[in-house]
Amino acid sequence: MNIIYLHTHDTGRYIQPYGYAVPTPNLMELARGGTLFRQAFCAAPTCSPSRAALLTGMAPHSNGMLGLTHRGFLLNDYKEHLVSFLADQGYETALCGVQHEAPDKAILGYEHLLEPEAAPEQEHEDVRCAERAAAYIREDRERPFFLSLGLFNTHREFPERDPEVNPNYVLPPHPFPDTAQNREDMANYISSAKLMDRCVGIVMEALKASGQEDSTLLIFTTDHGLAFPHMKCSLYDTGIGVALMMKKPGLIRAGHVEDSLVSQVDLFPTLCDMLGVEQPERLQGVSLLPLIEGSRDKVREEIFAEVTFHAAYEPMRCIRTDRYKLIRWFDEHDGLVPANIDDSPTKSFLVEQGLLSTRREPVELYDLYLDPVERVNVVRDEAYAGIYQDLSSRLMAWMEETGDPLLHGKVQKPEGARINKVSCVSNQVPDYE
Repeated sequence: MNIIYLHTHDTGRYIQPYGYAVPTPNLMELARGGTLFRQAFCAAPTCSPSRAALLTGMAPHSNGMLGLTHRGFLLNDYKEHLVSFLADQGYETALCGVQHEAPDKAILGYEHLLEPEAAPEQEHEDVRCAERAAAYIREDRERPFFLSLGLFNTHREFPERDPEVNPNYVLPPHPFPDTAQNREDMANYISSAKLMDRCVGIVMEALKASGQEDSTLLIFTTDHGLAFPHMKCSLYDTGIGVALMMKKPGLIRAGHVEDSLVSQVDLFPTLCDMLGVEQPERLQGVSLLPLIEGSRDKVREEIFAEVTFHAAYEPMRCIRTDRYKLIRWFDEHDGLVPANIDDSPTKSFLVEQGLLSTRREPVELYDLYLDPVERVNVVRDEAYAGIYQDLSSRLMAWMEETGDPLLHGKVQKPEGARINKVSCVSNQVPDYE
């Protein structure tokens, strides 16, 4: 069985298969041909920690990737990366496009580092990477392959606006006000998503044309939520909720929608079960194969997520069940950390309206059935006292079991790491701790 891991930047669930007005027909085809997970979550809503968790099957605080690799953070052991495990199983491994688990992609241990062909400047690099990946798929080989194709889209800065996307008829994502500025920002995101979807289509067509569609597991996901305020770098569902789709004819049900909780750390153990090989003891996820096969309704009662560093230090942890979420902050700062909010027209609009004066509680508890947008903190409501105690104890137990350094106080950055001061309004300002 070949494996293709298609991953994007900052997409959340804002694509057509999840019901949003974002035209992504190739992803719709993928969803109809496989299983779509409606309640999939990343382990961290920040780039390197999220990807490292998926590819090691461990929480960021367990694998060492507590911040961004281009700012000085690393995995504890690169032999724990999925690519090393699959190479040991006899896979030919290839990387094309974006990765965010190492400052130098050569460290990761891929057998092939695919470079896109030179092309006119007007052709986006993502498209050239997809075409290079497609050429790799069409090559003759004797071993099964693992191909990681990383797309920069839908990361900011967004590409040139698609002429078919008129901002006058676009709705900004919740919870942002419907203003011309925010509509234009979302229109640019949609243009980026359309370009990303085009790249997915190039890969899917190569699988069909090469006769390998039935023998290949196709995984599509993203690292975390959109690069808008209250999304990326937040532990609200808008930050940790991710698209996840898997397709493999004969193994994965076509057109199935899975509503139970899953985490991206579950992908590594799932692949182990699919391949019939023993899981490494270090893995912290659970196999999704029983969900995929339909033998179980759920495989977990909760998911956990975290932030320690992004551009700046902002330590927080959460536990989420089907109905409830508890977020706990581990610093004395009681406001937003603006350096951890990517610069954007929407951020500028909200800053003008007083965003930076917003205060937060050290503990947040939400009833997601009655308050799915996570705006009513019920942590002081006596009716939820039992829920609060239960989730608090489960969160602390998880932190202890997984060796979370936050239990021992402030986490220190690695020597030489670049971390913005909490007071920085933008992560583009070189004002470091």
